[in-house]
This record gives sequence, C-alpha cells and structure tokens, in this order.
Amino acid sequence: MTPSPPRAVILLSGGLDSATCLALARQQGFECHALSVAYGQRHAAEIAAARRIAAALGAHEHRLAHVELGQFGGSALTDPAIAIPENSEGDDIPVTYGPARNTVMLSMALAWAEALGACDVFIGVNAVDYSGYPDCRPEFIAAFQAMARLATKAGIEGRPLSIHTPLIELSKAEIILLGTTLGVEFELTVSCYQADDEGSACGHCDACRLRRAGFTAANITDPTKYRISS
Repeated sequence: MTPSPPRAVILLSGGLDSATCLALARQQGFECHALSVAYGQRHAAEIAAARRIAAALGAHEHRLAHVELGQFGGSALTDPAIAIPENSEGDDIPVTYGPARNTVMLSMALAWAEALGACDVFIGVNAVDYSGYPDCRPEFIAAFQAMARLATKAGIEGRPLSIHTPLIELSKAEIILLGTTLGVEFELTVSCYQADDEGSACGHCDACRLRRAGFTAANITDPTKYRISS
C-alpha cells in the first residue's frame, strides 16, 4: 500500500508569494491544505484570488477563516480612514502593517494543522523585498515555532510543528522566477493593497511597486491588471 503523503497547512493570501509557497509545498510532496483569512481587509479581491490559486495549484482543500482584526483599527489595510501609502521610504514601519496579523494567522494555521495531524505549516513571509513588517522576520518565525512546540499536545507528544518560510531570503525577482518554474499563474494573484472588486491593481502602492520591480528584475512580463496607467 502506498503511504499517504504528509499533510501541510499553507497560508494562502492570494498574492504571488503565498501562491509560490503552495506550489513549492505541492512539489515537495505534501498534501496541501490551504488556509485564507478574512480579517477585515479593505477589499475581497485577494480572497477571490486565493480561491482561484488553490484550485489551479491542486490544493487538497481550501478553507476561509474569519477574524475581525479591523475592529481594533491601527492599519491602513483595515481602516478606510487611513490612506494607503505610496512609495514609502525610511526605516519607519508603514501604516499598512497589521497589528499581530501574522501572529493571528499562524495561530489559526497551527490550530488546523494540529487537528489535521499535520506537522508542517508554510507561510510566504519575506525579509528582503518587503515593507519592514516585524512579523516577517526570521526571529519572529523562530519564536512562534518555539511557542507552538510548547503549547500543543502534538508538540508535547513528540510531533513538533515546523514552520516553513522558503521565500524569506529571496528577492521578489527570485520568488517570481521560482514560481514560474513551478507553474504558478501569476495573473491569478492579487498583491495590491487597494485592488478593486475585479482584482485590478492601483499601480502605485508599495505592494504594486515591489511587485512591478520584481517582474522587471526577473525579465518576465508583468501579467498584473492595472486600472490606472502609470
């Protein structure tokens, strides 16, 4: 009898990084359980993109979890009263940072992984071409993994959780090149912080800027739908 493949939970936002993570986990032989989170973000286009990506990349299952982080405020991604920044510079953490967002999402992934009997979680955080978020750093991931191994029945019984961050040291161009070799259809993904209902990107926010620069550096045609010429 052929043994069942190991299960993994993949946090799937709808963007190109998490799509590449899903493709990579599938290539590595995992049975992929994709988890997206509706946390009160300003647009639903990324959730629709996540559904498309999960189907296109053959996820075994795709679930949508709900948590209303927007009720607390503090982020331009959940509060329409805070303007989305364009071309942010400097060392300050931008207002698009969501307080405790990755902590909450990883906690949800941890809960589902333990229920599934999975020992692996994939998240597409990046510490190279990113906006300076503290919860995208290797130190945070290591600390969360240590906590997860202490806080779960599985960890105590000798089945510790491993958090995989295969993109954390890659540039955006390198992520795009990797995703291309894995068959990711980047036209299905949405990265823009203020995409419209059809998923068309603004072309000006930090996420659009990083994405566009990545395709240029990778020498790959950018398939993004932009609603504003720039």
